[in-house]
Amino acid sequence: MPGRMTMHRMAFHRIHLLPSLVAGAVLAFAGSGCEDSPAAGPELGSEGVPAFRESASERGVDFILDSGDDGGPKLFPEIMPGGVAVFDADGDRDLDLYFVQMGPIEPERAGDRRNRLYLNRGDGHFTDATDGSGAADPGNGSGAAIGDYDGDGDVDLYVTNYGRNTLLRNDGGGRFTDVTEEAGVGETGWGASAAFLDHDLDGDLDLFIVNYIDWSQENELKCTDHKGRADYCSPKAYEASTPDVLFRNEGDGTFVDVSTEAGIDVVAGNGLGVVWGDFDENGWPDIFVANDGNPNHLFLGRGDGTFEEAAKSRGVYLAADGNTRAGMGVVTADPDEDGDLDILVVNLINQFDTFFRNDGGFFVDDTTSTGIASVTRRTTRFGVGLVDVDNDSILDLYEASGRVMVRKTVQDKDDPFAENNQLLMGNDRGRFRKIPPKSAWGPGLVHASRGAGFGDLDGDGGIDVVVVNRDAPAYVKMNVAPRGAWCGVRVLDDAGAPALGAVVTGRVGDRRLRRDVQSASSYLCANEPVARFGLGEEKVLADVEVRWPDGRIRSVGDLQPGRVHDVEPPGSTR
Repeated sequence: MPGRMTMHRMAFHRIHLLPSLVAGAVLAFAGSGCEDSPAAGPELGSEGVPAFRESASERGVDFILDSGDDGGPKLFPEIMPGGVAVFDADGDRDLDLYFVQMGPIEPERAGDRRNRLYLNRGDGHFTDATDGSGAADPGNGSGAAIGDYDGDGDVDLYVTNYGRNTLLRNDGGGRFTDVTEEAGVGETGWGASAAFLDHDLDGDLDLFIVNYIDWSQENELKCTDHKGRADYCSPKAYEASTPDVLFRNEGDGTFVDVSTEAGIDVVAGNGLGVVWGDFDENGWPDIFVANDGNPNHLFLGRGDGTFEEAAKSRGVYLAADGNTRAGMGVVTADPDEDGDLDILVVNLINQFDTFFRNDGGFFVDDTTSTGIASVTRRTTRFGVGLVDVDNDSILDLYEASGRVMVRKTVQDKDDPFAENNQLLMGNDRGRFRKIPPKSAWGPGLVHASRGAGFGDLDGDGGIDVVVVNRDAPAYVKMNVAPRGAWCGVRVLDDAGAPALGAVVTGRVGDRRLRRDVQSASSYLCANEPVARFGLGEEKVLADVEVRWPDGRIRSVGDLQPGRVHDVEPPGSTR
């Protein structure tokens, strides 16, 4: 296992790609480097060698998700939120945090339902900048999505709520304006996850919203636990599935609901998680939705702005045993290193994760071959990330857990919904090994976790994790694992914003790896939109190629470690 590299502030290098740039060229850059070859060190997870250290308080983050549960009637929305966005809100090139608050459903108990914006001071410590930011949005919050919908280079926010969703335009410097009504995206109902993507490849970002169930206080059901006490119901009990929504960006600051003409509302589900990418490699974005208790959805882009719902024919409709799962969070990546995007869905307790391996645009449930089946079924998982925790070039698996119903045994006597988060380290055989929680981050971190957002908060090259906990302080888990060398690629669009959906490939040793510039994944969360490569003991990320969503391609050559390299599109005049 490689040792930890020297810690330093990240240097950035912008690459102005010229048409004459040839593949294989080594790019010059400014700034200090890192150790060429990390020395071998103790194994992660062994005694005294944790992967993460919980640091929310010392980092200045004091967010507590208020579920609205006061011990009275069990209202279903209380058990499901909430999310966090990990992104650059103020344009200073470090990662800020935006937490979505739920609060009581009943108007007479509104309390403080403001979302919270924490700005990074440049070193992974944060200042609460909510007041005056325009980002508070005091709705009953679920999750958040990020993307530059108006093409001004600033990353905007879309907040899903129980009730009216909210579009917050980023005006620069961490200031936002609510433009929901003028943009026409005030979807009402119960929004869950959302994603910005250019579904029709016309150059601007459209908006996909996953809806959960059609719920109101008037149709609330009364359910009980094993002792006859009031408890939360299963979503299937309501029989109230809803279709998802697609808004097309008109390019003038407004959107149009094209769910019907695009073929999105032909099916309904209890939607919670969403990921997108070109799963069938036809050059057009596809969308996968994880549904809670009914079959998943896979919308394949036809090439004309419309979609075919193909979950059943492509193998992601049900799990291998022919049953539905309680799909919560979802992530897409290429952990088997065959060059296409696989899908991993996390589920309810007693249902192990579902790993859909992509084979030429068709999927097979290959969960058992990964080693995750026996260990993941012991908790209810929500947030999820396939990230390289130790920078050994192999993807690892982080899962945030928390129950939704009271069970006979509890992990914390003070919170019947509390469960341990999980860390599983990947190996070069495509399997995962669980690190006991006490070894991964120490004792005492047991809460009812929901969303988990991922990104390098302090610029040291390690992926950190931000976890939202129900009625408890959020985790800010800083990566302290022994780590190898690393390289980041921030792919920019023509306005200088993250090019969501771009694909970066590079060679690490004799292996060619793929990392996508994505943000929408996990559960109700937005993640850092940077392609990150662990290099292990290698000294360079070699033969790098970048493909933008519209098909433009650039060969970048070799990239040096210890930096995030900005890559601009061909013909950029910025």
